[in-house]
Amino acid sequence: ALLVSNTGEASALSYLVNKASPENLVYRLFTNNITPAETDTAATYTEASGGGYAAITLTGANWTVTPGAPSVAAYAQQTFTFTGALTTNTTIYGYYVTRATTGDLVLAETFSSFTPANNGNNLKLTPQITAD
Repeated sequence: ALLVSNTGEASALSYLVNKASPENLVYRLFTNNITPAETDTAATYTEASGGGYAAITLTGANWTVTPGAPSVAAYAQQTFTFTGALTTNTTIYGYYVTRATTGDLVLAETFSSFTPANNGNNLKLTPQITAD
């Protein structure tokens, strides 16, 4: 299940009351086998490295926000493409999202583990945040 961290909740409230400037979100893959918690920070997660991995920045203007019950913010499917195996921790357990400038953790989610091994292996995510 998607978990919004305490810092992510504070960021959302700050945007709502026009206290903080918005930032693009950066989707990152993590390789430590943990369960996300509200008190996590970006440092809680071990970001994937090697094998052609690169984090993906999502531009704010490209999100589609649909009000309703529930309201949904959605983004086009994103693909992480690998050139081979990761260099240290070789298995990916999920993703976490940070703000592009401050690096603050916004949310995290686990999924069935994935171990890239070959050039051309890829992992696809379709970012979507639901609020009700």
